[in-house]
Amino acid sequence: METNKLQEQNSKKLVRHILKLGENIFQGIKLSVPSEWLTSDMTVAQLRILLYLYTDGPSRMSIIASSIGIAVSTATGIVDNLVKKGLVTRSADPEDRRLVICSLSPPGRDTMSMMWTLGQLQMKNLLHGLSVEELEKVNEVAGILLRNVTSTKNPA
Repeated sequence: METNKLQEQNSKKLVRHILKLGENIFQGIKLSVPSEWLTSDMTVAQLRILLYLYTDGPSRMSIIASSIGIAVSTATGIVDNLVKKGLVTRSADPEDRRLVICSLSPPGRDTMSMMWTLGQLQMKNLLHGLSVEELEKVNEVAGILLRNVTSTKNPA
């Protein structure tokens, strides 16, 4: 029992250290954000819905709401605004016309693709200059994290 407690304490300490390193990395990299994004009227909630639709594809409102942890009525209001901005479209579910399917419009897809590309560019910049041995270690860690994400549901 004592060994398990010690391992749990060490695990928590390592997680705190990794989180601190992540914070330091984030502070150390220079984010290149297009100036138009800094003046955008896009809310975090709108970005969350756009990201969900970008990664998971067209979805019903109830699925979107439950996936990002908000009420359906809240999601509906956010999507209304995204439709007005031309970033999301609504269509009837072909199997049940009472249900509405939300999808990214072409401008919405372009916006999210640009964000995704900027994220990948930041990752490339972060990896630039590492030796092959260091890249192999990063690759191993990324594989471990991916395996963990795909095999379990971790608490946030």
